[in-house]
Order: sequence, then structure tokens, then C-alpha cells
Amino acid sequence: MLSWRLFLVTVFILACLSLPAQQPYAVIAGGSKGIGFAVAEALAKRGFNLVLIARHEDGLIKAKDFLTKTYSINVETLQLDLADSASALRVRDFCLEKKLPVKLLANVAGLGGTRDFGTLPIDSLRYMIHLNVESTVVLTYVMIPLLEKQKPAYILNVASMAGFAPIPSKNLYSTTKAAVVAFSYNLRYQLEDRGISVTYLAPGPVFTKPEIIETTKKNMGWVGMQMAVKPSKAGEAAVRRTLKGRMVVVPGTLAFGASQLLRILPKRWSSGIYNRLDKNKQGD
Repeated sequence: MLSWRLFLVTVFILACLSLPAQQPYAVIAGGSKGIGFAVAEALAKRGFNLVLIARHEDGLIKAKDFLTKTYSINVETLQLDLADSASALRVRDFCLEKKLPVKLLANVAGLGGTRDFGTLPIDSLRYMIHLNVESTVVLTYVMIPLLEKQKPAYILNVASMAGFAPIPSKNLYSTTKAAVVAFSYNLRYQLEDRGISVTYLAPGPVFTKPEIIETTKKNMGWVGMQMAVKPSKAGEAAVRRTLKGRMVVVPGTLAFGASQLLRILPKRWSSGIYNRLDKNKQGD
């Protein structure tokens, strides 16, 4: 009798050990389109399940349908405005309630455009600050305890090359992206002993919408077009380097070279150069 019991216990233990571990989840703020969707797809290719967060339900439905059918993963969706201060807690509580093993957080949601300080109403400027900076900081803060349980874990923040130098015509946008860059550097060292690696993506122009192509041609000419990348390239580069533990990701050889120059130039010089280029374009 004892031998049979021992046999059954052994079989049970072996069966439990042979069960596949639950695939990790990545939470992607702004994951229904553009760079966010490209990051989601790059993670799906690597077997990550996903939690996609966006404002519009139709985009979330479309993204979920494509990703689940193409990659046979599980995709959860949350329709939230991440500029709302309560959204971060709702994301955290959702993950806790479903007991999701969150291994990666991608803060992609952001607001930019051709209008900025001086041409946007004050409510829109506040919204840009809330979405570009506050949501990144607060969502990161509340998700760190979940990430620590899945070490090694990763945080990917999406900044921009605009974060490397002040741009007068994109005053507030470049300011918010500079804040994301600084936050990411500091956070990386704060979390290095907690098993969480922090990376930021700082691309040049990314052609997520037709108007970005037109603006890039007009304001940056041939150089801008050569620096530009498709969302799929930006997303793949960001995920690949994030999972390797890299600090900075600037997709494209020309964009990377330009970013190196911008990072060493005094801010007064780079801001003046941007201002002169902008005025020259306005005079054409």
C-alpha cells in the first residue's frame, strides 16, 4: 500500500513540474496604434501576453483581434485615458485582480503635434504634461511591486530625440520628453538592485500618421526623411534592446549619430540651431 501511495505522489509531483509556466505579461500604455502597437507586436512575437491600454475602444478591439489571431497569445484591454490621475491605480488593480505575472511595463502614450506652447490652449498644454510625464511617473510607481515579483523585469519609456535638446517651436513637447529622459536615467540606477532594468526609446521622426511625413519633409527636408523610421522598426529595436538591458535606444544610423551630437552640444547652442532652422523654413 505504501509503495502505491509513494508512486502516486511521485506521479503527481512530476506532473506538476511538467506543467508549463504561465507566460509573462507586458503592460503597454498606449498600445493600440503607432509605436505602442509596434512594441506590442514585437513582444507578441516573443511569446508575451499583453495588457493594452488606450482611450479608444475601436483601436483596442482591432489590435487585440490581430494580435490574438496572429500570435496565439492572450490580450487583455483597458479603455482608459492615462492623463486621468486615477488610471494608474485602475491598471494596477486590474493586474492584481487577475493575478497577471507582469514582467514588462511600456510607457508609450504621449501627445505631440505641430501646435505647442503659444498656439495651444492652456487645457491642452496641461493635458500634454499629464499624459507625457505624470502618467509615466505614476504608472511606473504603482507597477514596480508587481514587476519585482517577476525578476528580471523591464521598464520601457518612450521619449524622443526632442528630449535631447530644447526646441523652441516644440517648447512643451521637448520639455516633457526631456523629463522622460531624465526620469529614465535616474530610475535605472534606483532600480538596479531590485532586478528591474530601465530603458528609454528616443527616436527621430516616426511615420505613424501621414501628416508626420508632410511635416518632416517641410521642416527637416532630406535629412529628416533619412532619419525617419517606420513604427515597426522602432518597436522591434526598442523591445530587442530593452530585453538585453540596454539604457538608450535610438533607431537608425543617422538618427543615432545626430542624437550623439545633440547630447554633447550645450543646450543654448542646440536650441539656437533649432530656432534658426525653424525661422528659415518659415521664410521659404
